[in-house]
Amino acid sequence: MDTLNIGDKLYNVEQNGFNDFARYSFSEVVRLTETLAVLKNGVRLINRPKQSYIMEDVGYSVSRNKGSHWHIVSLKAIRNAQIENEKIKVHDWFESKQFNFKEKQYIYNLFKVNEGQ
Repeated sequence: MDTLNIGDKLYNVEQNGFNDFARYSFSEVVRLTETLAVLKNGVRLINRPKQSYIMEDVGYSVSRNKGSHWHIVSLKAIRNAQIENEKIKVHDWFESKQFNFKEKQYIYNLFKVNEGQ
């Protein structure tokens, strides 16, 4: 478990309750102090790796909020973020859309056809 260096890319996942989507944030270490790593988005992390068990095995605690961890970016994290962002787009589109009867009928028929396969 290494300390962070300038240029390291990290991510954090937040969720408001179990029914909310996982919302990923990505940033990069731009400055180091004696004990902190400062990210491009202004978040200050304690530059001491610790076991996390939240998203990855190792995490870096947010200064003054030790329950929030950031993790080194992995391909798995990037893919999970893409999947979650697509879910959010679909959800937001349906929330903002008001369907007329013809649109509802069209959607219904699409589901009806796909159920028969």
